[in-house]
Amino acid sequence: MKGTVGELGEFGLIRELTSRLTTTPAVRIGPGDDAAVVTAPDRRVVASTDILLEGRHFRRDWSTAYDVGRKAAAQNLADIAAMGAVPTAILLGLVVPADLPATWPTELMDGLRDECQVAGAAVVGGDVVRGDTITVAITALGDLRNQEPVTRAGAQPGDVVAVTGWLGWSAAGHAVLSRGFRSPRAFVEAHRRPEPPYHAGPAAAGLGATAMTDVSDGLVADLGHIADASKVRIDLRSAGIDIPTQMSDIGTAVGVDPMQWVLNGGEDHAIVATFPPDVKLPARWKVIGEVLHPSALPQVTVDGAPWVKAGWDHFGDDGDDG
Repeated sequence: MKGTVGELGEFGLIRELTSRLTTTPAVRIGPGDDAAVVTAPDRRVVASTDILLEGRHFRRDWSTAYDVGRKAAAQNLADIAAMGAVPTAILLGLVVPADLPATWPTELMDGLRDECQVAGAAVVGGDVVRGDTITVAITALGDLRNQEPVTRAGAQPGDVVAVTGWLGWSAAGHAVLSRGFRSPRAFVEAHRRPEPPYHAGPAAAGLGATAMTDVSDGLVADLGHIADASKVRIDLRSAGIDIPTQMSDIGTAVGVDPMQWVLNGGEDHAIVATFPPDVKLPARWKVIGEVLHPSALPQVTVDGAPWVKAGWDHFGDDGDDG
């Protein structure tokens, strides 16, 4: 596609974007009307929203529009799965400059569509508007399928802490990109396109998870939300956390302890949950800690001791995300 967004015009852009979409049985009315209609057999709708801002959450010299689309969808759909729900749909709010090449938003939509297909969801509508900075705002919807939502507030002393998915890969990829490199590719791609284990969320609810979240701000920070809501302490066992050899090699090259990435790095969108100790967990889940009674120590400790650095804070001084 040639030309810019401004030359294409609002309605021309909308036609191009919606023409690329697929649907699912849950979508009764998709894009093109005043609002979409998505079935909610459970009669409860799980909803979440998130924003990606150019220069803060992504860089066009690091990620393609397709990458940004996959990432934007993944981080929102992971929130739905982390409640124990099945993702059904997303809505897109898109701000773009008029001089942006028209291929950028269409490739973004391709990424959104393809990530939705991985999760079993669909893009069902949205809005586009002209602005100075590219902004991608996503609202995700999900269905609980007759299960109770798994919140952050249910962890009990004696529960085990288990995780499924990648930890620290996105942060390691960010470190590689920040130094002008593009490999090891697996870690760079993990930063550009996270791969949340969507099906693990509903499965964990079925297994009796007492609390759950996705790892978006860092393992310690996100478990801190569970500890705070549940009024417990969580202790992680570093020996139970795997650090791949390549991640260790990256850490050596850039002078960073890779455990920092594993414990503080966000945006992998792994699923971490607490379970009663007698639950038999599938192999995909790895037990990495336990829930304890609250104490004078910080709410999340590692090997019984405080862990100094916190995770990602959107209003902190961590710098641009990319």
